[in-house]
This record gives sequence, structure tokens and C-alpha cells, in this order.
Amino acid sequence: GRALAEGEPLGHFQLVAEKSTGKLLGAEIVGPHASDLIAEATVAIQAGLTLEGLAETVHAHPTFPEGLWEAALAALGRPLHALR
Repeated sequence: GRALAEGEPLGHFQLVAEKSTGKLLGAEIVGPHASDLIAEATVAIQAGLTLEGLAETVHAHPTFPEGLWEAALAALGRPLHALR
């Protein structure tokens, strides 16, 4: 994504979801632009999105917020741009 394109490959996204429903309960973002990215996670949690709902949300490429999308895909066992 954009982080790699801009030479900022270090960072971490972690999503916390209810096991039975996949409902997002929390998020942890560490790295450059984390303070900007947490806003999208907050909106997703406040809207009651599930991991599946976040994974189905279109994210432009390359952008920093697509890291949240990728984290949702990874949590569902379907990472697209990450190593498995």
C-alpha cells in the first residue's frame, strides 16, 4: 500500500472483535499516521460494523487506511497484500 510506497513500512494494525459475531470492539494502530487512521476505526466501531462489514468496505489503493481493511481480511483468514 501507500506506506510502502512512501518508505514507511513499519506499523501495526490490530482489530478486536467479538468471537461469535465478528462485531468490532476495539482497534490498535501503531506507526506513522496512526492518529489519523484511528478515526476510521472509531467510526467503524461506533457504526457497529463487523469484521466482514469492514472487509466489504471499499478502500482506495494505495492509501494508509487500507491497512484497516487488510487487518479485517487477515482476521477473517483472507489477507490480500500480507504474507500468510
